Amino acid sequence: MERQARGSGPTTIVDGSATGRPGKTGEDTTGDAADQDRASQLNRRLGRADLRAVPEARRALRELLQGWGKPGRSETAELLTSELVTNALVHTDDDALLTATVSSAGLRVEVRDSVARRPRPSAPTPDEGTHGRGLVLVESLADTWGVRAQGGGKVVWFELGAGAA
Repeated sequence: MERQARGSGPTTIVDGSATGRPGKTGEDTTGDAADQDRASQLNRRLGRADLRAVPEARRALRELLQGWGKPGRSETAELLTSELVTNALVHTDDDALLTATVSSAGLRVEVRDSVARRPRPSAPTPDEGTHGRGLVLVESLADTWGVRAQGGGKVVWFELGAGAA
């Protein structure tokens, strides 16, 4: 299914298209054929500095995750996805790409941008208001997460299992 969201590129949700399932270390490993057949994927290009893409990404992820996981898991996934998307749009000067792959085993969300500088979680200071908490949330709530170099930029990713944390 493809659709155009306000201020962002097309969204594509593909059923049965997963090519692998990442392992705990962030290395890509191949899952079994049954998991690959049950996987669905969301791909969305996020326009440069277009923060309207954040709620649109959450909405698309919510649609992808209908009926997935134990109570609260999809809400956690939406929160963490919005943090990664916001970071990519606020701290870079180019488009970003959101990919979410869900299967019976769990969810992997990746946000790719064109800036090679690696983000680091840091404790926010009181004068930062609500800024500076995104990666701390990801670090706290995701089952695993990481950053890998890709091309001239990076991919920041997290994983959540379908069960309760």
